[in-house]
Amino acid sequence: MSRFVRHRLDRVHHAMARHVDSGLLPGAVTLLSSGDEVHVDVVGNVKRDTIFRISSMTKPIAAAGAMVLVEECVLRLDDPVTEFLPELANPRVLEDPAGPLDRTTPAHREITLRDLLTFRNGIGMLPGDSPINEAAAELRTAGPPKPMTQLTVDQWLKKLGELPLMHQPGTRWLYNTGSDILGALLARASGQDLETFLSERVFGPLGMVDTAFSVPAGKLDRFVVSYMPNLQTGELEVYDEIDGSWSRPPVFPSAAAGLVSTADDLLAFGRSFLGNDLLSRASVTTMTADHLTPRQKAESGFFPGYFDNRGWGFGVAVTTRRDNIYETPGRFGWDGGLGTSWATDPAEDLVGVLLTQRADFPDHSKPYRDFWTSAYQALA
Repeated sequence: MSRFVRHRLDRVHHAMARHVDSGLLPGAVTLLSSGDEVHVDVVGNVKRDTIFRISSMTKPIAAAGAMVLVEECVLRLDDPVTEFLPELANPRVLEDPAGPLDRTTPAHREITLRDLLTFRNGIGMLPGDSPINEAAAELRTAGPPKPMTQLTVDQWLKKLGELPLMHQPGTRWLYNTGSDILGALLARASGQDLETFLSERVFGPLGMVDTAFSVPAGKLDRFVVSYMPNLQTGELEVYDEIDGSWSRPPVFPSAAAGLVSTADDLLAFGRSFLGNDLLSRASVTTMTADHLTPRQKAESGFFPGYFDNRGWGFGVAVTTRRDNIYETPGRFGWDGGLGTSWATDPAEDLVGVLLTQRADFPDHSKPYRDFWTSAYQALA
């Protein structure tokens, strides 16, 4: 018996086709999987095997890589990262996150792997203008995702270690930077560069043949242009060309936003959490639990109301309350600011993937909301 209602699956296609026909999207690939069923739909100028920039969806993949090393006892969740990242030893913390850089106090403790995975490492995207944000600009701790080409990993760590933290480790959820630190940690702990480590320990075991930090010349015919809407007119403008930033290996492979991938590769990753294909059941349960306190959610500085019905695990958002068709408690996943989304829902045995070329923020994105709404109404 099918896990989907056939005529309702057509609504997924119609929802995306409407956005392509209106010019909002150049194209879209959608994928829904439950049990042994996989339904893929393609609209516009793309194909099933088109390669997309998945930007922040890199974060959960890197987090899964970290849990591989935790299971092997190479890393431990609550050990200081300074064993492998001495540049970050003895951190100091700003007395006022918006204040001058020379007014600091010693950190209460060192940064741990758990801090990186839960974005409570003390530095990240801090709202507003401040001296620390200006000082961190060279390190790309904020802003639209693009490969880091100006600094090597070692240079980046040295500069990061020279900056004070915005908050005490373990106390405040601050987006993004923890994943780039995590990428450096994975490389040093494994003794390999980040891409080799992920290729051997995550991509290879799961059969993710098109996931990488750049697109080789032989696959560029399957790559697409990335677009960013103009803030004034809404018209799409080219953000990255096919032969642009992702057409060559980066100097700094970003575990925060650097990967490219395909719908089928992301299906393999999403389903791995249901079948324990990569990690043990205990690790999956830990990774997809909500690790934030109510106060940390309230002070996150993320989109207003974002954490009202969500928490944060290790590199993934976790739904904690149903107040929408597609928000099932226990559902987890993450999205990419360049127009992509993935979620796994254990209660429904569902994996969903949306890949587009239009940069957007999911909570404000009509294609995002329409895809997930039509995906859940299609379930039998």
